[in-house]
Amino acid sequence: YDLQNEIRTELLNRGIYKPVSTIITQVRVDPFDTAFSYPKKLIGRYMTEEEAKAEEKKGNHVEFEEGKGYRRIIAAPRPMEIYELDAIKTLMDAGQIVIAAGGGGIPVLQQGTRLKGASAVIEKDVTSACLAEELGADILLLLTGVEKVCLNFGTPDEKQLDSMTVEEAVKYIDEKQFSSGAMLPKVEAAVSFASSSPAHKAIITSINTAIDGITGKTGTVITC
Repeated sequence: YDLQNEIRTELLNRGIYKPVSTIITQVRVDPFDTAFSYPKKLIGRYMTEEEAKAEEKKGNHVEFEEGKGYRRIIAAPRPMEIYELDAIKTLMDAGQIVIAAGGGGIPVLQQGTRLKGASAVIEKDVTSACLAEELGADILLLLTGVEKVCLNFGTPDEKQLDSMTVEEAVKYIDEKQFSSGAMLPKVEAAVSFASSSPAHKAIITSINTAIDGITGKTGTVITC
């Protein structure tokens, strides 16, 4: 609601009337995805040991972070299908700005004609790549806290990257160059989108340099 309202307000302040809509987005996941066997996504607040034991009794997984406490950890399966895709396309074709797949979408399991919510989260960047591909987009813009992707981030040998091929990005992923909770899902999403077509390119940059990123003045560009 806040994002929709702020975009609408900003447009009107600039004399632009363009409807803004938000779509509750359900995303099908595979119940046999290995992510359900090996949960790795940390969620929620930090808990005491007593609270963590109570969560485990409920059948939930928890993980301890040194010096911080315990947090719940759940599966992060890959998106298989976006159910509201046709609605999103219809609104876009009507000239509306569409906010969709918020937080990666709601992960659901197909059970006959019903959809059942899954105890999981989907990486929002990966869902964005899936949505961009389904919509036939040429560019996927992924916003983060830094202007460019870096190798050896936070060290004296830190190096900003202007561009990467999919092959290079996969190599850096294998070398564990990117933090699993921050840059890794963005690079993985960029690889997924860029590798789906030679015409596709993904751009990773900060929200403050988004326009310059789109126009090729900054950011890290990932292509096939």
